[in-house]
Amino acid sequence: MSFRESLGPIFSKLPAVTGPEGHVHFKSKLWWTLAILLLYFALRNVPLFGLSPESIDLFEAYRAFFAGAHGSLLLLGIGPIVTASIVLQLLVGADVIKLDLSDPADQAFFQGAQKFLVFVMIVLETLPQIWGGFLLPDPGLAQALGVSLGVITWMIFIQVCIGGVLILFMDEIVSKWGIGSGVGLFIVAEVSQQIITGLINWRPDQVGLPIGVIPKWIHILQNTHLLEFSLDGIMFIMITGGILALITTVGIFLLVVYAESSRIEIPLAHSAARGARGRFPVKLIYASVLPMIFVRALQANIQIIGMLLDSRGITFLGEFVGSTPVSGLMYYLSPIHSPYDWVPSLVAESFAGMGVAAPATWQIGLHVLIDATILIVGGAIFAIFWVETTGMGAKQTSQKIFNSGMQIPGFRRNIGSIEKVMGRYIPKVTVIGGAFVGLLTLIASLLGTIGEAGGMGLLLAVSILYRLYEDIASEQMMEMHPMLRSFFGGEK
Repeated sequence: MSFRESLGPIFSKLPAVTGPEGHVHFKSKLWWTLAILLLYFALRNVPLFGLSPESIDLFEAYRAFFAGAHGSLLLLGIGPIVTASIVLQLLVGADVIKLDLSDPADQAFFQGAQKFLVFVMIVLETLPQIWGGFLLPDPGLAQALGVSLGVITWMIFIQVCIGGVLILFMDEIVSKWGIGSGVGLFIVAEVSQQIITGLINWRPDQVGLPIGVIPKWIHILQNTHLLEFSLDGIMFIMITGGILALITTVGIFLLVVYAESSRIEIPLAHSAARGARGRFPVKLIYASVLPMIFVRALQANIQIIGMLLDSRGITFLGEFVGSTPVSGLMYYLSPIHSPYDWVPSLVAESFAGMGVAAPATWQIGLHVLIDATILIVGGAIFAIFWVETTGMGAKQTSQKIFNSGMQIPGFRRNIGSIEKVMGRYIPKVTVIGGAFVGLLTLIASLLGTIGEAGGMGLLLAVSILYRLYEDIASEQMMEMHPMLRSFFGGEK
């Protein structure tokens, strides 16, 4: 028996959300999506019982797109799902696991393997945080209950794992019964909350100014001595005052909407119904921005390894202050989040606040160059993996078009002819789009955004919202014209 044949029965017995037997009406999908969204907000506000306030958030810099909340039941967020996808896509892409994802049997095996890996990653992402001393039990609670700290630690471990499993099944419910994907929905919810908080939060920051842009400017206008028109004053107004972040947020929103609407349209005609024509759009961001999660998640996992080693006194990869790398390889591989990570004077200010020496200017420049390379090259590579593993490649797309009864005018009606035309556009657009998304992420990260969403989080949220709008429009169209569901692979 082969390795795959031995694992197949195990994967098929994993717990799963039962899919609908027939077509789910648009209103039902909308209600399921809204219900899961409300459940997500409720669960992220359920605190972990027994967790000490002194615990450290390993994912602090990645919360916007990991869609979790420190100290809550959803501490892991979508991290295990994303990490499992990275591992499996790399294994399939490198032909370590040989799968033909156009084959339904191989698709089922891939989905089963992915779910199994998610369960594994839930445990693997929880245990190091406990062993590394990042998730600490509350001694006061242990004393009050008359139990050891080990018992409280196990309770924390179980709660975090339950939260990870809940996120997995919530994502599955949205995918099967709702609109879009749960992963995308949770990211939009998290980023939207952070942007709103970044606009109206009146609590003071480290320099005594309100965190939110609106109350911050009310405070600045009430204290006109802060409006100093010198070089330092202008930098204060643009960066600390949030003007640059506001401009970047609006600019990225418009750029992503423009990029999402940019496409090459390949003409199609129905082979049986004379005069029935259509177009297949190949968007500039063909692979969507979701592959960029894999890039940042890969960086996050590398940083976690460095933090765990540093917590044990092993510092050859670099040293950390809290969850921030301040030296070594980990510093260069850490993502850029705002001007405080690359403007020399602001970097010096940040490092002084942590009580460590700031890096030299050339080190800051190298840090930016490495992050730019990771984003642009990584974006292109993971976009290719994403397209091939989600059935969006030239071969799979050609098969869907052929099965729907459509053909490309001027070409013979066979899969080979359709694939030849699709092969001219899809691979090239995938690479260009992936690199373009990486560049947009870099620009947004360098300039900063409103709230703690970060360039990556904002980019994801805008793109996911745009595609969610398209999914809703598509669902409504298929509700009015049931025959269209056969083209998109839905139930009749």
